[in-house]
Amino acid sequence: MNQFFKKKDWLSFQTNKKLKKTLGAFDLTMLGVGAVVGSGIFILPGEISSTITGPGIMISFIIAAIGCGLAALCYSEFSSKIPQAGSAYTYSYYVFGEGIAWILGWALLLEYGLAIAAVASGWSSYVVNLLSGMNIHITKALSGSYNPEQGQYFDLPAFLIIAVIGVLLIIGVRESTRINNIMVVVKILVVLLFILVGAFYVKPDNWTPFLPFGFNGVLTGASMVFFAYIGFDAVSSAAEEVKNPQKNMPIGIIAALSVCTLLYIIVSAVLTGVVPYQQLEGVGAPVAFALQSINQNWVAGFLSLGAIVGMTTVIFVMAYGGTRLIFAISRDGLLPKILSKTNHKQTPVQNTIILTISMGIVSGLVPLAELASLINIGTLFAFCTVSIGVIFLRKNPNLPTDGFNVPFYPVLPIISCVICLYLMTNLSQTTWIAFIIWFILGIIIYFTYGIRHSKLKTF
Repeated sequence: MNQFFKKKDWLSFQTNKKLKKTLGAFDLTMLGVGAVVGSGIFILPGEISSTITGPGIMISFIIAAIGCGLAALCYSEFSSKIPQAGSAYTYSYYVFGEGIAWILGWALLLEYGLAIAAVASGWSSYVVNLLSGMNIHITKALSGSYNPEQGQYFDLPAFLIIAVIGVLLIIGVRESTRINNIMVVVKILVVLLFILVGAFYVKPDNWTPFLPFGFNGVLTGASMVFFAYIGFDAVSSAAEEVKNPQKNMPIGIIAALSVCTLLYIIVSAVLTGVVPYQQLEGVGAPVAFALQSINQNWVAGFLSLGAIVGMTTVIFVMAYGGTRLIFAISRDGLLPKILSKTNHKQTPVQNTIILTISMGIVSGLVPLAELASLINIGTLFAFCTVSIGVIFLRKNPNLPTDGFNVPFYPVLPIISCVICLYLMTNLSQTTWIAFIIWFILGIIIYFTYGIRHSKLKTF
């Protein structure tokens, strides 16, 4: 138990093996937007507004943004004062101790890994459909996850996009973030194109009644659209590679969340203004459906491209966050040393290869729709831990004096933790059972390997 709760010294990160500092506030903002604005902006507003919120989904996005914003403030304080790779895992190591940090890191591995695989599967579906429209057909056996009854055995496009992302990450974070920045700009331009075109066809009558399912529907919708914001926490994984993290980390995290919130709200307003919310039920691509309903098929084609580019950036940022998390855990001795080895560009090549190939295989074989909520519970667990961790951070007498401070301390961190706990209670029983199984597996690995190889080992 002494080892389980043993904390890192506050100055130990100064002597740790470091990653190269190459990123600025703009790069961080683009990483955040790249992670958050993916296929969700093209799908969620239609699914939720049609049966849960109606046009009031705009309020749902605002409520969810407030919850995420509070967590973002807590992440900003930690990342500016402890600028290390590993995000919430590393922060917990300093305020709660090794065992809690491992549990949190294990939960985040679940989030990043499944997010990579799940989004790659969605990316594959869009690409296969787009190619079919161009009369280019991929054999059915290699265009879907393992399902012999339907003649599908491996999702090759999903595997290949993850492999390409892995190559980009190995080339170097400076070079790969430039490519990510370009893709994010393209994605935002496509979303703005929908907003500009659709705005001319908005009928205010479609917003009446604004809350057809009552305010309870809006709150339920907030619990669901909260997960559209998942991914901004991956930005904090870049803290060790950021120039002037005390200034740039808070700017990057909060700016990314602000941009994403604004886009979500406006897209939802235009969508429900163009098409009555009742007509969106069961529509898999509501934004494209809205454009087709006003005879703007050429814009719908650009949206398909935007969705593909958008999901590519999500895969990139999640893979980036996952590799930096594994690097941090390995550097502490809780995972094998090979996972924290770096090349001449200070890029963790081995763990990048292992993560991307393994998740590529998972995405190629396993249909992950039923496991998607596991991504959510891992993230909410991290949000909750970081929020309450700020209180412990402030109590340490050796706390760095520079960096960002959460305003209205300790009220906002406590509210953030409560919101995350509430949202976790809304998840299904199956999700909780799967999470507990993953949790138990992590405990076994820690006590059979991690605790014996930890750099803080006391026995």
